[in-house]
Amino acid sequence: MRWRRFDGRPITLPIQEAVQETILREKARGHRLKVCIGTDSQVRGKTVEFATVIVFLREKKGGFMFIANYKNVQKMSIRERMILEVARSVEISYALCNLLDEHDVALEVHADINTDPSFESNTALKEAMGYILGMGFVFKAKPDAFASSYCADKVC
Repeated sequence: MRWRRFDGRPITLPIQEAVQETILREKARGHRLKVCIGTDSQVRGKTVEFATVIVFLREKKGGFMFIANYKNVQKMSIRERMILEVARSVEISYALCNLLDEHDVALEVHADINTDPSFESNTALKEAMGYILGMGFVFKAKPDAFASSYCADKVC
């Protein structure tokens, strides 16, 4: 995956190294951090575009994010797409969890899945919640899942 900042500048380091540098820099500035990871997708014709974000929240001081966009041309149902979004978020969370634990940074995994049964995305709620919680991560769904519902959606 190719990662970039919101302003478009590419992240050339491996993502673990970039996150570690970011944590060390922010802690040196006196900020307490929380990291939220989420993925969103949009269907455009025969292509599904995904965006995964790593959101760094500074306690009472705003935040910023790293972004990775990628495309898939495979046809899939809404349920499959929701589970794939969650899988991408869990994959990144798993790659970063030891580093975040080492620096005492809280981690949440956000799923762009509606808790209201009248929405289509709700079909994947139980599976997504089980997957994320089963991996030992904190789970957030709409309306609390801003990393996927707002941040990733904006760059998708």
